[in-house]
Amino acid sequence: MVLKAKKPGKTSRKKRKKSIPFFKNEKFRFIAGILVLLISAYLLVAFVSFIFYGGADQSKLDLPWKDLVLESDIKVQNKAGKTGAWLSEVIINRGFGFSSFLFIYLLLVTGFKILGRNLVKYRRSLVFSTLLIVWLSLTLGLAFSKTDAGSFMYAGGRYGFILSNWLSALIGKTGVILFLFISGLSLLIFRFDSAYSLIKRLFRKKPEKEEAEVEASTSAENSDQKTNGVDNIEDDSISKVIDEDDVVKAIFEPDAEVKEADDVQRKSSGDSKNKDEEDLELTIQQKKEEEALENYRPEKMEDYDPTLELSKFKFPTLELLEDHAAGNAEVSNEELLANKNKIVETLRHYKIEITKIRATIGPTITLYEIVPAPGIRIAKIKNLEDDIALSLAALGIRIIAPIPGRGTIGIEVPNQHPEIVSMRSILSSRKFQESNAELPIALGKTISNETYMFDLTKMPHILVAGATGQGKSVGINVVITSLLYKKHPSQLKFVFVDPKKVELNLYSVLEKHYLAKLPNEEEPVITDIQKVKHTLNSINVEMDQRYDLLKKAHARNIKEYNKKFVSRNLNPEKGHRFLPYIVMVIDEFADLIMTAGKEIELPIARIAQLARAVGIHMIIATQRPSTNIITGVIKANFPARIAFKVASMIDSRTILDTPGANQLIGKGDMLIASGSEMTRVQCAFVDTPEVEKICSFISEQQGFSTAFMLPEYVEEEEAGPGEVDLNNRDELFEDAARIVVINQMGSTSMIQRKFSIGYNRAGRIMDQLEAAGVVGGSEGSKARQVLIQDEYTLEQLLNSLN
Repeated sequence: MVLKAKKPGKTSRKKRKKSIPFFKNEKFRFIAGILVLLISAYLLVAFVSFIFYGGADQSKLDLPWKDLVLESDIKVQNKAGKTGAWLSEVIINRGFGFSSFLFIYLLLVTGFKILGRNLVKYRRSLVFSTLLIVWLSLTLGLAFSKTDAGSFMYAGGRYGFILSNWLSALIGKTGVILFLFISGLSLLIFRFDSAYSLIKRLFRKKPEKEEAEVEASTSAENSDQKTNGVDNIEDDSISKVIDEDDVVKAIFEPDAEVKEADDVQRKSSGDSKNKDEEDLELTIQQKKEEEALENYRPEKMEDYDPTLELSKFKFPTLELLEDHAAGNAEVSNEELLANKNKIVETLRHYKIEITKIRATIGPTITLYEIVPAPGIRIAKIKNLEDDIALSLAALGIRIIAPIPGRGTIGIEVPNQHPEIVSMRSILSSRKFQESNAELPIALGKTISNETYMFDLTKMPHILVAGATGQGKSVGINVVITSLLYKKHPSQLKFVFVDPKKVELNLYSVLEKHYLAKLPNEEEPVITDIQKVKHTLNSINVEMDQRYDLLKKAHARNIKEYNKKFVSRNLNPEKGHRFLPYIVMVIDEFADLIMTAGKEIELPIARIAQLARAVGIHMIIATQRPSTNIITGVIKANFPARIAFKVASMIDSRTILDTPGANQLIGKGDMLIASGSEMTRVQCAFVDTPEVEKICSFISEQQGFSTAFMLPEYVEEEEAGPGEVDLNNRDELFEDAARIVVINQMGSTSMIQRKFSIGYNRAGRIMDQLEAAGVVGGSEGSKARQVLIQDEYTLEQLLNSLN
């Protein structure tokens, strides 16, 4: 039975291998990419040689191709041989001239693209280079001819020479020059944005100068009129309001002056305009006034300062944090040398020679980079993880084969005496202190002892997972602490969800500084599942309101919107307000999913999909990295993931889509995946007493009168079975009833599937079936009980309903 069980597996593997197209094979793509690069290098040698030796080879290149190739007595001076000389003659002289060198560029970028390296935007460069080849060939063909150059070469190639002669005969040389100028300018504009901006400024220079001269002459006239008395000055200001359409100033002048200005305007134009035209002008002016109210900034007012209400607020000091790194043991030279010798010896046991090895010492991990001898397969080294770990007597090693962009193989070995990365050392680092990120978060140190930082607005949501006791809660405290040290209470608000009721309760004292909550809610840290649902829905409402504000302000994101509001370009009377960032932290996501399921998952997914632009970000953590907790919807909307040590490779794949987290050493050792990048970081350590000191320092200062209030969410109550109106039954009601009775299964999903309808409609039909007595009440995820056992009884029921 064991043998039979193995055969299908082998067969399926063979089938999978056969199903892979040959041109998608990694080895084939590598060979093809190298071949294209070699061709480009060969053509470069041939083209350059053609320039110097093409004249001497002309007599031989005129021979038929067969004679040139087959007769070994024929020699050419081209460094690429007879083939290179012939290709240069065909491509340059008989083709596109000097512009043919762009073919080498196209082959170069194509080769790197096949190898997986995108040097440029390929399609854009392909189109631009092709058009440039034709343009240059035509230009050089017009400027030079073979006889003019006095050489063997066509500078623009035969195509450029013939095409330029044809166009010259058709539209004349002047027309060809104009055509080349316009087409070349168009190529520059469409290819380079900077060229378009420069050309646009050149054409705008003259009008701006003329406007400046007009303004100068106007000011001179106004200065001459100052001697004419107060009345003249008032008349001049009125005419300026009318003539220059200075709507903004007209709005905020006293009503009497505006009315007087209107009277002057009507009087001066009354002879030439009828009443309809005056009404039209007034309507247009009223519209402009409304737009000015929307986007108005009084000239004398300073920028809005959101921190003004708490202007005396002081950020926490570094003295509140302890220096846990004091007295840390360093990795000794003896340990490095011993590990190096053991790695080399273990690899030699398996006949693997290395040419180079070097070490990079980190706080808890030392990275040994090796360069294997030529001909050694990487997979062979990758499979020796357990053997190397055994020889080093290490907790567990991790092999990175190869290290991206380094051309080496990395072996991460835990240090015998790991260091503690102090939160104080991270926050005092120059990288954090000088950071200009919107929401800077410093997590810890990398293997190379560099401070690891990122901007939460770029992530924009984080999934944190790991086994119990591996540093997950400390990691969340590190994230929160980083933000508290950088953002003013007016710029940042937290929403804390803590089903365990003890992890995030420390931050409840920050209610009037940094916390956001629902109206009439007593507890600032949410622990009740029902309140979590209301809070998530409230944040969805807040998100929709913020998008409405961005739409009115013509801003794409919260940064642009707040910049306009601070500059007083948005009117608060129109509902505009300064928008602080909102960071929602959920400490134990698994408990919420198991208790509430879709009611929690769906609003979280909607926030994760849409809320980035309006400054709402989520950090969810769980100690149960299973597929029923970290679902496909969650993974799709949380591209940034942090994995602490987990028990198995399956858990690592669930979190990161790759193994590795199962090989971590714990105590804050973590892998951070952001897009395609994977970084190993030792998380900083911040102890509970330190968090208490920080919270106490902030809470003792003056705060806002209340916490930041989220929009009130009113839950829509669904109609119960007794409230269903059976006189307004769905068209599919009777057909659905028959299918339910025939199959003896009352399932909403079955109705949805059988009739190809949406879930909401299928749910309403099921409610109607319950009200009619066809099925029983809901039993959670189970199918409903069917109360009617045969079709005859059902038909009687349907007849009575009709």
